[in-house]
Amino acid sequence: AVVLVGDDSASQVYVNNKKKACEAVGIRSVSHVLSGGTTEEALLELIAKLNADKDIHGILVQMPVPKQIDERKVILAIDPKKDVDCFHPVNVGNLHTGGEGFLPCTPAGIIELIKRSGHSIEGKQCVVIGRSNIVGKPVAMLLMQENGTVTICHSRTRNLAEICRGADIIVSAVGKVNTVTADMVKEGAILIDVGMNRNEAGKLCGDVDFENVKEIAGAITPVPGGVGPMTVATLIEKLQHSRKNPEWIGIKKNCKKILRWIPLTFRESQGYSFYIGKIRKNGRKGSVCMKKGALKGIVCLVVIVVIWMAVSFRSKPLSEEGEISLENFVV
Repeated sequence: AVVLVGDDSASQVYVNNKKKACEAVGIRSVSHVLSGGTTEEALLELIAKLNADKDIHGILVQMPVPKQIDERKVILAIDPKKDVDCFHPVNVGNLHTGGEGFLPCTPAGIIELIKRSGHSIEGKQCVVIGRSNIVGKPVAMLLMQENGTVTICHSRTRNLAEICRGADIIVSAVGKVNTVTADMVKEGAILIDVGMNRNEAGKLCGDVDFENVKEIAGAITPVPGGVGPMTVATLIEKLQHSRKNPEWIGIKKNCKKILRWIPLTFRESQGYSFYIGKIRKNGRKGSVCMKKGALKGIVCLVVIVVIWMAVSFRSKPLSEEGEISLENFVV
C-alpha cells in the first residue's frame, strides 16, 4: 500500500513507477492519495487500518508529508513488519546492529548494483557524500557491513575534492548539480549517483558531472536510469520477502526464529502465568514473547526458568513468606 499526501510532482512520479513495477510482476498495489490538507489524525487512522489488513504486506508513506503532520509520528505508527522503507526505529536499529529486518530500498539497491557489476567492496576506500537518514547514513552502514572503509562527507566537510580523489567507490546523495566533477575522481573509481536534479537547461541530471566523469570512472550510474530503477526493484523483492516471512523482524537467529526476546521482568507476587504465544499479568495480556504455537519456544523458556531456579536455590534464601523472591530477575 502506498500513501501519498499532497501533490508533490516528484513523489507522484515515484509512486506511479512503483505501482507499474508491482503490476508488472503480479503484485497488487493499493494507492491512497490524500489531499494536502489531510490532518495528522486522519493519516494515522489510515495507517492503523493498513497495519491490521492481513492482505497488505508492505506500507510506504511517501515523504515528505505536509507541515501539519509530524513525520516521526507517521513513521512510528507503521508496523515494523510492514515498513518496507526501513524508517521505523526497530528496522533502523536492526540495520545498525546487523540484525534481521528490512533494509532501506535505495541503499540496498546501491550495494546490489556494485556487487552485480562484478566489483568487490571489501577493503575499498568508500566515500559517501550526504548524511541523510534515507540514503547517506544507511548506505555508509551497509558499505561497512561489506567490509569497506567508509568516510562520510557533508556540507561542512573540508577538502571534499581531496577526500574523493582517494576513493575507490563514491556514492553521492546530495541533490546538487556537479557536486562531483572529473578532477575529484581517480581513474577506475566506481561512481554511484543518487542525486535527482535539473540543470540550467531543465534536463534531469544527478550530482555527478556524468559526461566528463564517465571517461575516467571504472563504472558509473546514469541519471535517470541508474539507482532509481534499482530502488524500485529492491522494493519489489522486499515485498515478496515480507509476504513469505511475516514474522521475521527482530528474531534471534540462535533460537531458530522461534523466540522473540523482549525484556521481561518477573517481580514477586504479581501473578504471572504462561500461555502459548503470550504472557498474562493479572489476567491482562502482556508482552508477546513467543510465536503462537511455537513448542520449541516454550521448551527454551522452560529451560531458562529451570536453570534460574536451580541457581536461586543455591544462592538465595527463601523470603519471609516462604517463597522464592523473583526480584530483579530478567529474561
